[in-house]
Amino acid sequence: MAVHSISRWASSLLLLCIGLAHAHTVITYPGYRGNNLHTNGTVSEANGLGVAWDEKNGSYIYPYGMMWMYPCGGMPTSQNRTKWPVNGGALALQPGWFPGHQTALIYVNFGLGEVPENMSHPVVSPFQITGPTNDPYPGTICLPQVPLPANISAKIGDKATIQVVEIAKHGAALYNCVDIEFADPQDPDIKDSVTRDNCFNSSDISFQYMYTTSGVGSGAAIITPPKQTLLALVPLVLATLLGGLM
Repeated sequence: MAVHSISRWASSLLLLCIGLAHAHTVITYPGYRGNNLHTNGTVSEANGLGVAWDEKNGSYIYPYGMMWMYPCGGMPTSQNRTKWPVNGGALALQPGWFPGHQTALIYVNFGLGEVPENMSHPVVSPFQITGPTNDPYPGTICLPQVPLPANISAKIGDKATIQVVEIAKHGAALYNCVDIEFADPQDPDIKDSVTRDNCFNSSDISFQYMYTTSGVGSGAAIITPPKQTLLALVPLVLATLLGGLM
C-alpha cells in the first residue's frame, strides 16, 4: 500500500471520527488492544467518575471517554498478541485524534509479563510534539527502534505490553497499549514488516526537547538538552530524513 493511500485512509477515518466528543491516540504499528474511542453517558450520571456502572442499562459508561483510564485506556489484555523483535523494534502512532493536541507530551513505557502489574519501565525519553492545529488532525509519528527497558532482557516467547501515554494540552493523560510476544527478528511474521508505508513521520508534526536544569535563574548562559534526550530523538530525525530521500 502506498503512503498516499494510507494518508487518504487516515484522513477518511479522521473525518469519520471528528464528530465524536472524544477521539484519541491510535497506535498504528504494531497495532493496539482495540477500539477505545468510545464515549457515552454524562458526568452527572457517573457522579464525576471516569467510569461508572449504569444500573438502568446494565453497562459501563465513560463520560470522558475510555482512553483516559490507566493503564490501557479501558481495554483489557489482548487474547491475540503481536510478535515484536526480542531486541527491540518499531512503534508508530497517530497523535492528533483529540482536540487540544497542537502540543502534547509523549511517553512510551513497558509492562512485563502476560498481564503486567504496572507500566513502570520507560523505554523512550519523553518528548513533546507540535502539530498543525489545535483541532483533530491526521499524521503519523514513527520510532524506528524502540529499545527494551534498561537492564531488562527478554527471551523469545516472553510477553509484554507497550504503553503509549499522550499528555494533552490541559494536562490530562490518554492511554493506549499493544500486547506483544517477543520473537526472533527473522520470524516470518515480523521480518520486513516495518516499511515507510506503516512507519513514517509526517512533515507537519515536529518534535521538541524536554529537559530540566537547575541553572535557570542562577546566571546560566547556555542550556543544553541532556544526552539521553538527544539520543532518543535521533531515530525520529533519521526516519524523517530517510523518508525524504526515498
